[in-house]
Amino acid sequence: MTIMPSTWSVFVSSGIVILLAAASSPESWNILPYGQKMYVASHNTLTAGLELIRERPVEIILYPLLVYLAFRVYKLLFCPLVVVRNLEDVGYIVDNGRRKADVANEVRRRRARGDLPPVYPNGWFRVLDSWQLKIGEAKHLTILGEHIVTFRGESGKAYVMDAYCPHMGANLGIGGRILGDCLECPFHGWAFRGEDGKCVNIPYAEKVPEFAKVKAWTSMERNGLIYIWYDAEGREPTWEPPIIDEVDSGKWSFRGYSEHMINSHIEEVPENGGDVSHLHYLHGPIMASGTDLRYTRSRFWEFIGKHMWDGSWAQDENDKHVGILTLKHKMTIFGIPFSPVELEVVAKQIGPGIVYLIFKNWIGTSALLHHITPVEPLLQRVTHTIDSSITMPTFIAKFYLYGEILQFERDVMVWNNKKWVNKPMLVKEDSVIAKHRRWYSQFYSENSPRFEYKRDSLDW
Repeated sequence: MTIMPSTWSVFVSSGIVILLAAASSPESWNILPYGQKMYVASHNTLTAGLELIRERPVEIILYPLLVYLAFRVYKLLFCPLVVVRNLEDVGYIVDNGRRKADVANEVRRRRARGDLPPVYPNGWFRVLDSWQLKIGEAKHLTILGEHIVTFRGESGKAYVMDAYCPHMGANLGIGGRILGDCLECPFHGWAFRGEDGKCVNIPYAEKVPEFAKVKAWTSMERNGLIYIWYDAEGREPTWEPPIIDEVDSGKWSFRGYSEHMINSHIEEVPENGGDVSHLHYLHGPIMASGTDLRYTRSRFWEFIGKHMWDGSWAQDENDKHVGILTLKHKMTIFGIPFSPVELEVVAKQIGPGIVYLIFKNWIGTSALLHHITPVEPLLQRVTHTIDSSITMPTFIAKFYLYGEILQFERDVMVWNNKKWVNKPMLVKEDSVIAKHRRWYSQFYSENSPRFEYKRDSLDW
């Protein structure tokens, strides 16, 4: 891959070359072809630049500043918001002199885990957003503790298979080539059909054996996302993510995306839907107070403003794999209601790792799609994608997403450091949490894998 220098680096390096050239003696340029002409050109360029600075110093400073400001305004108003956080970026308290990554890894190793439920529930899980996989592209990913490769064939259809070639173990996603709707191994050229994983060509063999195949995962592309089906018992899908017509058809526009890595069990995240009481305490402080929970509840920020939440959660009457969270949001600034951000939203928890949230106001309608996918037993990738109607200005949709990111990162600080409590000490007002756990338990089955931890130690 050719790495192209940035415009800024080219500009700076060119300026340095001109300055060095003008400062050196003409004789030193004679060793280069056309050296005298290059010296004259650089000297004239520098002279003209200095003369321009003397004659129009205000314009020289103001014009680049206006161009920069115009670019920033354009990016704010019209470009989607993309935020990607690594595991160590959010939710840890880092002492001076320590690296964030070291702190994150230490917490992962040392914290108490509790009596954990199975680590991989049964259901549909996000692999990638559709825009992240181009035609003719293959990507290697780790999902549900498995190494997989997803690729988009020349027909435009996306496929998901096990990553390692059964021949000699090469990673199909690292250097593999797409031929039609097949993926060719970079090691010996074995080609596997995306639809069923069957090997259709071995360049040096007279015949392709029937047993030559790789696992092809049940997958689908819907609402601008690529999903795979996981079931510990090997059963076929019993339900599917619903279609949001405006998103699936492309009628609505992509307005933003966020990605976080979280150090927790998967059930910790969707359980927030049933934990309505935490909304008032954790998410009550105004967004401007930030995401560090040590400082969000100061008197200063309480004086500036606060969020007020009212919510309820219940299992859908028709689809047992769906939970419905109804939220009402209000906000006050200096004690005065701020009506532009009042919202009433209905979020659907679909299976163990999908949330569809549709919200409307007088400007337009947006769909916020939230997904959680296990990477390994206690490491989750959580994404938010927002699509909006044409009447919804990009900057407003970005504001909604940014607000969701800030509130979400407060939860991350808790999840990254907490212990799973299998039998929590609940009061009457927490009854929905127990109800949610009973609902979520349907996604575990007899062979759902459990977390096994072995500590290396010196035994006496």
